[in-house]
Amino acid sequence: MEIANSQSSSLTPKIPNKKLLMGNEAIAHGALESGVSFATGYPGTPSTEVIETIARLNPEVFAEWAPNEKVALEEAASVAYTGLRALVTMKCVGLNVAADPLMSLAYSGVEGGLVILVADDPGPHTSQTEQDDRYYGKLALLPVLEPADVQEAHDLIKYAYELSEKYKVPVIFRTTTRVNHTTADVEVGEFITLEREPKFNKDIPRYVRASMKGNLERHKWLNKTLKEIEAEFEDLGFNWVEGEGEIGIITEGAPYNYVKEVVPKLGGGFKILKISTPHPLPRKLVVEFLKGVKKAIVVEDGGPFLEEEIKIVAYEEGIRVPIYGKHTGHLPLEGELTPRLVKNALLKLLDKEGEEYVKPREVEEAENLAPSRPPTMCPGCPHRGSYRALLDALRELKFKKDELPIHGDIGCYALSLLPPLEAIWTEYVMGASISLANGQSIAMNKKIIATIGDSTFFHNGIQPLVDAVYKNLDVLVMILDNRTTAMTGHQPHPGTGGSETGREFNEIDIEALVRALGVKYVKIVDPYDLKATKEAIKEAMQVKGPAVIIAKRECIIPVLRRGEIGEIPVVIKDKCTGCKACALLTGCPALVFDSETSKMKIDSLICTGCGLCEQLCPFNAIVYPSKK
Repeated sequence: MEIANSQSSSLTPKIPNKKLLMGNEAIAHGALESGVSFATGYPGTPSTEVIETIARLNPEVFAEWAPNEKVALEEAASVAYTGLRALVTMKCVGLNVAADPLMSLAYSGVEGGLVILVADDPGPHTSQTEQDDRYYGKLALLPVLEPADVQEAHDLIKYAYELSEKYKVPVIFRTTTRVNHTTADVEVGEFITLEREPKFNKDIPRYVRASMKGNLERHKWLNKTLKEIEAEFEDLGFNWVEGEGEIGIITEGAPYNYVKEVVPKLGGGFKILKISTPHPLPRKLVVEFLKGVKKAIVVEDGGPFLEEEIKIVAYEEGIRVPIYGKHTGHLPLEGELTPRLVKNALLKLLDKEGEEYVKPREVEEAENLAPSRPPTMCPGCPHRGSYRALLDALRELKFKKDELPIHGDIGCYALSLLPPLEAIWTEYVMGASISLANGQSIAMNKKIIATIGDSTFFHNGIQPLVDAVYKNLDVLVMILDNRTTAMTGHQPHPGTGGSETGREFNEIDIEALVRALGVKYVKIVDPYDLKATKEAIKEAMQVKGPAVIIAKRECIIPVLRRGEIGEIPVVIKDKCTGCKACALLTGCPALVFDSETSKMKIDSLICTGCGLCEQLCPFNAIVYPSKK
């Protein structure tokens, strides 16, 4: 398939000078204004909308999802090797998956600009961890840029491409949720055309990591390049000093906005150094700033990365200015910063912990005034049927509650950990459900269960299933195939054959793939059919060695968007005893107990007609009107 490396003038969108954009949309605009030819990644909040926006704004650009972040980075790197500009996007934990190629890519470098957008999630709001990916820049010896707001996200990514091509290194573009998902007016430009002929030159010492001497030389080159980049950062317009005072504040990213909000309320007296280049740190700029203050505090989201780097610089330069931050307890090591937390830290620095100061725990309580609402599976979610059938099958096989481990994975189905299902025991990293089942089947010498979504299976579940077949491990793998990457907004994946830009792709048949791996027992079930799904599980549990059940039913959200809702059942009041079994067994929010009548009722506004409650009612009190 050809990659578009040029755009005709007739295809170039005419963009107004100013647009209201989300941070991710602004990043997409900046990439297109830089002439990006290839954009890929794996969907993950808060990064997802970047690829979707590029695909929407200019379908001529190859903007499509990859099976996982490692594949995405390797494909983007190969495009950048040819001189074209490429973008790869992922959420914070995605860089762990791509870390292997990242390290080698730093040594080989690139020809065309390559930006690696990694969206960190302080909080965390939608992630397993509060991982701070600035540390990858230090580990890989690569420059890291971080925007503070939506406009800067647009402008800084354009600079990132210039930086990448000037020094021939990939650039890590670190964002956080508050920048990715904030909306603001953004000054934008025109999408540009880069008339480049892709060409890849043979260069063994550069591109073959098995060349030991070449590796040493490339390491020297990388260290030298990083020092040159540091020198450029000293006078970079995205780093600046503002304000006057004897107390210094060094900040970056979204917290810069909190500093700007809080400082005027404290009467001034603060000098601020705003940094957009956490690695390599512009040492001279930092040194000059520290020399002009009596004490300083570092305000940053994530780990104490900037604080540690600044303290190293201060020590090496013989500067004895006290530097405060997360390590000194002025700011928390966990959680997302807020203006209130920043204000607290500055009050503490001013020795004004009086009436205005709020203790950290009280801050947390004050900022979470809204009542908590636990997440739940959507009405009609097929995963609800899959787990209900699984739990019922184990009960009928005489397993006691919580006797047999059920491993979960990353996806909507992780909500099965909540009442009333309380099914999964683990949710670790993408694809780990099968690996964990593999290990415990060996350790415990019995069949262990793994549940994994279709997109997650393609992401990182195939390899552990290969190992299960190879070693003939006694595992039951339930692939919950809802025909999309639902949790991040219904992106296509290899099992759907879909495309972001309408290109024709092949659909990978999960059943055929699993059989090709050597799994002997493979069965497809409809999770809306509880009895058939339950019987298949009971049968699979008797199989010695790996068994796979594919619970196949499309996610209800796209179905509702197409208006293909099923018939809505009704409750026969004379038969309903108010036992609540339907609700207690499914947790479906469409099932409501009417306290006035002591009967169950169905909320027709949100019911999708999946039929699970009808199958589970012990008194046959739930029926479809057409079957009365």
